Amino acid sequence: MEREGGDYPQRSYMKLNIVISGWLCILLGSLLLFSSGESSLILSIAAPISVLGLVLLILGLMYKDENSVNSEEILSWEPDKTQMPESGRVMYRIDTTLIEPIRTSILCGKCGNIYWEEGVKPKSFDCPDCLITLWYEEEE
Repeated sequence: MEREGGDYPQRSYMKLNIVISGWLCILLGSLLLFSSGESSLILSIAAPISVLGLVLLILGLMYKDENSVNSEEILSWEPDKTQMPESGRVMYRIDTTLIEPIRTSILCGKCGNIYWEEGVKPKSFDCPDCLITLWYEEEE
């Protein structure tokens, strides 16, 4: 899935969907089995649904998640170098990683250059190329 400002991997909920489907099949099969009495038609429908639910549950629990966090991908990620339209003042974009190592990228919307800071968002930032203050936070 491509979004403005960079490529983000599309989050897959395949494992969760399989496990939930398994539990729903087990629940549906059990409800049909215990609420119908001894009808052979309902038993012939409820038993395969319950068995399918068990199979789905086991497969879902054994499913390997391909979207595991890769620290090399996180370290190598960089937002697109694009200029942003001005909306009364210069726009900018800040991205901070949430897992170690914590790094912050700052994209100046006027010149389109990216600057990296170690740690979280700084209190203020001046673009070295444009010599424009992108933001300044006063201490409270």
